Amino acid sequence: MKLQELLKHLYPIVPYQGENPEITSIENDNRKVQMGSLFICIKGYTVDGHEFAQSAVNSGAVAIIAERPLSLDVPVVIVKDTVRAMAVLADAFYGQPTQKLHLIGITGTNGKTTTSHLIEKIFTDHDQKTGLIGTMYTKIADKTIETKNTTPESLTLQKTFQEMVQEGVEMAVMEVSSHALDLGRVHGCDFNIAVFTNLTQDHLDYHKTMEEYKRAKSLLFAQLGNAFPLDKPKFAVLNADDSASNLFKKSTAAHVVTYGIDHSADLQAVNIEMSSSGTRFDIIMGDKQYPIQLQLIGKFSVYNVLAAITTAVVSGITLEDAISSIETVKGVAGRFELVNAGQDFTVIVDYAHTPDSLENVLKTIRYFARKRVFVVVGCGGDRDRTKRPLMAQIACRYASNPIFTSDNPRSEEPLAILSDMEAGVIGKEYLVVPDRKEAIHLAIKQAEAGDVVLIAGKGHETYQIIGKVVHDFDDRLVAREAIEERLECI
Repeated sequence: MKLQELLKHLYPIVPYQGENPEITSIENDNRKVQMGSLFICIKGYTVDGHEFAQSAVNSGAVAIIAERPLSLDVPVVIVKDTVRAMAVLADAFYGQPTQKLHLIGITGTNGKTTTSHLIEKIFTDHDQKTGLIGTMYTKIADKTIETKNTTPESLTLQKTFQEMVQEGVEMAVMEVSSHALDLGRVHGCDFNIAVFTNLTQDHLDYHKTMEEYKRAKSLLFAQLGNAFPLDKPKFAVLNADDSASNLFKKSTAAHVVTYGIDHSADLQAVNIEMSSSGTRFDIIMGDKQYPIQLQLIGKFSVYNVLAAITTAVVSGITLEDAISSIETVKGVAGRFELVNAGQDFTVIVDYAHTPDSLENVLKTIRYFARKRVFVVVGCGGDRDRTKRPLMAQIACRYASNPIFTSDNPRSEEPLAILSDMEAGVIGKEYLVVPDRKEAIHLAIKQAEAGDVVLIAGKGHETYQIIGKVVHDFDDRLVAREAIEERLECI
């Protein structure tokens, strides 16, 4: 695509009459620039892309998008906001791929990953080629790619969506974080359905207040558009039991469909029965009632399933087909995942890293636990400090044996993070074991028949970040190692 043709998508804000080189790729990382690239200078928190423009030219960039004049031997196009320009240009360069997909976006504090996988399972079982973008990985049909952020930046997103279209993907589901919404990463994404799971405290290190956090989430629903096309209807799928849905309903012109348990909803779960092996309930839709038997456990699982099934129904899949698909799901990696190596006690690894998610998981465990409940839990460094004492309080409230340890301390001192947690539970009984591996081994060594050990906070993650070093670390593997070591000593 020629530069002038590409820049027409920014016109008349950015008129351009200069040289017209052929653009073969768009990059915002100078290390990825090749001959024919258009390089976009992005000013980030720690790095300013303008400082790497000359390096990009040296690597073959034939044009630069910048926010200030640069003395270079290639055309430099000045825009007011390179992040916004990048979203427009990426969408144009890659052929507006999301307009060719049935695109579903999921936002909320907890449940995004599980809900996205449940949705993908339903559509796959309905003989559709699917794509998925989220916390754990990006999936394009049968190909899986590692991801760094829950929601990638606009350039990566549009390139990924183009690859999906080329692979024949029909439906794509993606987790949409509040950071991504606030930073404009999903600008250019033509969502058909926006799904809301729940809103509880998280990311206040970035958003500062819950109101600002909620406002950022509302952008997904506002960005569904203002029209009512019959060939591509837009839907907002909202949790009727979460008060934040009131704002999201006001924020969108799209058709609103609700799901819930405690309040009346378009799809409502009733007669919920839980056991250590699964959850049974009935779904009321209209004047009919449909039974469902999950292999998943907990009230939070019911919410995730309701969100997924509601999304499938408004997409044209029958409720019966959606239920049949969901009933075969055994779980999602790192979400209430059992680690069984032949021990006579239960070990569960879960991603619970917010006060609400930890409380939900521990409440579910308390429902079926016959004896003691151990919880190994920490809090991430360089993140919201205000949730640390809350996490500790919940651990002490619902577990008989809380063990506080390191999560991903990053640049913070682990003992300082643990001190913040301890400030919330003065006078309570707990153990502090800064080394996460040692903490997991201790919990499993002390567990007896009938006890439950919950290892919370990291779930599917296969690393631990200490300082600037990323270490190999998988709670599931460490737990299995500890169990096998214990069984060898019997």
